[in-house]
Amino acid sequence: MARARTAGPPAGTGDPKASIDGLLAAKEIVIACGPGGVGKTTTAAAAGVMAACRHGGKVLVLTIDPARRLADALGLEGIGNAERRVPDEAFRDAGLKPRGELWVAMLDTRQSWDDLIRRHAPDERTREEILSNPLYQNIAGRFIQSHDYIAMERLYEIHAEGDYDLIVVDTPPTRNALDFLDAPQRLADFFSSRLLRWLIVPYRSRLVNAATRPFYQIADRILGTQFLADISEFFVLFQSMHEGFVERAESVGRLLSDRRTTFMVVSTLEAVPLREAEFFARELTDRKLHLGAIVLNKVLPHYLREPAAARVAEAVRDRAAELATTLIPSLDAGDGGAAGDGGAAGEAGAAGEAGEADLRRVLTEVADSFLNFGVVARREEEEQAQLATTPDVLATVPFFESDIYDLAGLVRLGEQIWDARG
Repeated sequence: MARARTAGPPAGTGDPKASIDGLLAAKEIVIACGPGGVGKTTTAAAAGVMAACRHGGKVLVLTIDPARRLADALGLEGIGNAERRVPDEAFRDAGLKPRGELWVAMLDTRQSWDDLIRRHAPDERTREEILSNPLYQNIAGRFIQSHDYIAMERLYEIHAEGDYDLIVVDTPPTRNALDFLDAPQRLADFFSSRLLRWLIVPYRSRLVNAATRPFYQIADRILGTQFLADISEFFVLFQSMHEGFVERAESVGRLLSDRRTTFMVVSTLEAVPLREAEFFARELTDRKLHLGAIVLNKVLPHYLREPAAARVAEAVRDRAAELATTLIPSLDAGDGGAAGDGGAAGEAGAAGEAGEADLRRVLTEVADSFLNFGVVARREEEEQAQLATTPDVLATVPFFESDIYDLAGLVRLGEQIWDARG
């Protein structure tokens, strides 16, 4: 049984007391979304690890993105539809002692659809007919909205069972994540669509009116009568679950807008990912869904924005020749000095002049590079300020020197965002 939680502040309040820590403590579902390639899966896993370590209880990270990075980072193989607990040994090896339990699962689309049919079929005969239908076997998990719909179905099912205190959901990249949000209603709408009525007519009756006759004549020529009949049979069987699908779609919609659910948009400050993240943040706001946090990965360090550091870089650039002249003798001394004869001394002098020119270029390039990075860092700061007006929390993560591939790395990332304030 999940512990009682209190609602966080409404979206866009900019509560100065808000933090990722407080956000995850107040919610039961956190849906991580955003562009591809920005560290979304890793950030979702890090949030789950931190919640299990700091808050206790049972935490589930459910990944819908088919990437296998989550399994690798958590030291697990073969993550599938069934939730698996991260063993205590994995935490001990990382020097961690969690207060709670961390569980993980990766959506298996076909298995989830089979489970859904078994749950919603009106009787055993219909259930077996659908599961054995050749068309179902070929397209389950492939047709439009299948993956997105079943993801929402799986989330709803897990939450309704009440086994977890917190569920962190890792979604597909942004534009697909909108399908993830819309899929339940789209599938419900399909059950009442004119297309579905046309598809099931041949199975229910051979009496075709004048309006639909051209459709079936063309379909027969292209697909064949038997194939069209198979399609009709398949959708007639599916329509027997119409009420269950529609009811569940409405329930999923209520769950997404529930005060216990929040969204965490993950991005970098590069132009294209940032535009997509802003687009998704607007969509969430327009849909009146709670935008709890924006997490920005690979943010440049703050010292690049400091005026004193910029002044040092400008001085190095402007005085590069003078500094090079001063530094070359000490560098030569470090190399053991020049040889004693006159010819060798002349060669050493020429080498010294060449080395001085090289050093001057190096100092100038380093200073210019620092100043250019400072321009980008200040631009990032302005973009962060604009983004901070939308979510409750804006968290930033700096560049890491190495990739995150284990629990210890997930904790390092999690610590960067945990106490970030709105």
